[in-house]
Order: sequence, then C-alpha cells, then structure tokens
Amino acid sequence: MSARTLPLLFLNLGGEMLYILDQRLRAQSIPGEKARKVMNDIITTMFNKKFMEELFKPQELYSKKALRTVYDRLAHASIMRLNQASMDKLYDLMTMAFKYQVLLCPRPKDILLVTFNHLDAIKDFICDAPGILNQVDETFRQLIEVYGSLSAGEFQLIRQTLLIFFQDMHIRVSIFLKDKVQNSNGRFVLPISGPVPWGTEVPGLIRMFNCNGDEVKRTEFTTGGNYVAPQREGSFELYGDRVLKLGTNMYSVSRPAETHTSGSSKTLASSAKENITPNPLAKEELNFLARLLGGLDIKKPSGSETGFRLNLFMTDEEEEQAALTRPEEFSYKVVNIEATEEPARRAELDRIMGDLQVAEQCEESCGKGEDLLALMDGL
Repeated sequence: MSARTLPLLFLNLGGEMLYILDQRLRAQSIPGEKARKVMNDIITTMFNKKFMEELFKPQELYSKKALRTVYDRLAHASIMRLNQASMDKLYDLMTMAFKYQVLLCPRPKDILLVTFNHLDAIKDFICDAPGILNQVDETFRQLIEVYGSLSAGEFQLIRQTLLIFFQDMHIRVSIFLKDKVQNSNGRFVLPISGPVPWGTEVPGLIRMFNCNGDEVKRTEFTTGGNYVAPQREGSFELYGDRVLKLGTNMYSVSRPAETHTSGSSKTLASSAKENITPNPLAKEELNFLARLLGGLDIKKPSGSETGFRLNLFMTDEEEEQAALTRPEEFSYKVVNIEATEEPARRAELDRIMGDLQVAEQCEESCGKGEDLLALMDGL
C-alpha cells in the first residue's frame, strides 16, 4: 500500500464532485450568483492551505466511511444542502467515475495527468476570485514537487492502492451504460484498441536476438485489437496540453447524472461485513478526521444569505424513493468511532462538531434538505 495515495484520491474525487454539482446547479436553474458562490465556497474549502498540508503528509488510506465523512462536510461548505439520498448518489457518481479513470489509465504515471485534468477544470469553475486560483495553483505545485520525481514502480503501487480501495464498488451509472463502457453488473469494459502507453510500442511484432545482442529474426502476430502509437506525452507542468482525456468533465454536455445501485450477493455480503465488524483502525480514523475536519475552513451563511436544497434526482419523489430502496449495506449514515479514552482528542472533536452546526436562518429556508447527514451525528 502506498502512503502517497490519499492526495490523488481526494483531489480526483473532489473534482468529480464539482463536475456533478455544476451540472445539477445548471439543471435546476439555480441563479447564477448563488451557483457561483457555492462553487467558489466549496473550492476554497477544498484547497484550504492547512487542509492541504495535512492531506499531503504521507499516510495510509482510511475506510470509505471516513473519507465519505470528509466529502459530506465539503459538499455542505456553502449555502447549498443535500438530502441523504442525493448525497449517496453524489458519492456513487464520484467514486465510479474515478474508478473508471484509474482502470483506463494507459500507464500508472498517467494518474497524475488525470489529476491535472481535474484541477484544470476546477480552475475554470472559479469566478472573479484570484485568491482561490492561487490556492489551486499552489496545490498544482505541491503535486509536481511530490509526485514529479516518483518512479514507475511507485506510481504502480499508487494505482494498485486505488484499485484495492475501489474493488468492491460496482454501482451502475447511466452514462457509462449508454456508452457501453460498463456492463449491467456494474463492471467496466476495458478497451482493446486505441493509443498504447507513452514509451511503448504497438504490439504485433516479436524480435529475437543472439547472444551478442544482434537482432536475428522478426515474427509478426495478430493482436486482436486496433492499437496505435501515441502522438506525444501529456504535459506534467502547471500549464500545458495533458493529451489524455480521462478526468475531463463528462457532464459538460447536457447529459443527466443518473445512477442505479447494483451488486452481487458476494459484494453485498462483504459490504455488510464491513458495517458490522469492529474496525481496528477506529482510533487512527478518529485522529484522521479530527485533523482533516479541523483543517476545513467552513463559512456559515450570513443573515442576508438564503440557503437552498440541491436534488441529484429529477424529482423529489424519485429522491424519496431512492432513500427508501437503497440497500442498507450501501449506507454511510453512521461512523462509529470511540473516543472516550482520549480527552484531548475528544475536546478537539467537540470543537469541530460545534462548528458543524447549521445556522438557524438557513434552517428555515432550506426545508427538508437542511440538516447535515446523520453520518456526522454518529461521531
């Protein structure tokens, strides 16, 4: 397991979250000023300097529930509120999109290009806020400094760590199903054509050499795929052509963001086991959440601001039905962490939880989507 995986996981999932929120804000015709405020607030919180410093420290990945807690908090960093069902759907879309990108990366190092694609798009979301742009550019520089010198083997370990994290997640996504890149069981279809990884040759030729290193024979074979050589390598600089399209905004055209839950009995069983089995990393996850949530600079709505609820479904009825029919094994409602033996840490979490209370004015205007998920109440 790589200790350098967490920043890439967080930034890419955060990028996918912003793609989806932008699409839904436009689909629900949220006034432009409010929509820009929501995007700017979330990006500001996401790239908070202290938060990034904590994120980039070498550390192991934690459970899906612990990370989900951070994204739940991040999604509610502005005047927008999401119901439990919409938050579940948002997280499903985020995770499956990035899983698809990791699977299709031509080479492990290209995960960094996927991350840069997300950050490039995030910068385009920022409106009239040079300070926020500087925050994103600073994260760009950190990525280049930390990951620019890693070997191919280290990137392979990062890719393997990400795939282990995603291995039990098989949520069906309508966009992937329509594009025939995902099967009905939620598993992705890997292509057998297209550009080969940069620095490699198109398959189909076997060359044989003698003991002196001289080529003595060539044999061609049929590959069964239509492979081509890559035109050029994507740019790993602050600005440049990434070449690779993975990680760009697939919601930039008018396409509905829909998901359907699906999983085999084995997957459901393993998910259920994760929910009921005592977590040996509970103490570490407590420390992780205390540090990361403590680094989030959350802005509460002022008296003149009115909140609103964002729905990731087409109708309220569809959202309510999704909440009722979602398998309990896929629920992230509660994170059980015992902190009674650490008074100092408990005091820090008490302070953090006090900051998570939603302002009264917003409570009146946001309706049923107002309160934060019961997920946070379980801490």
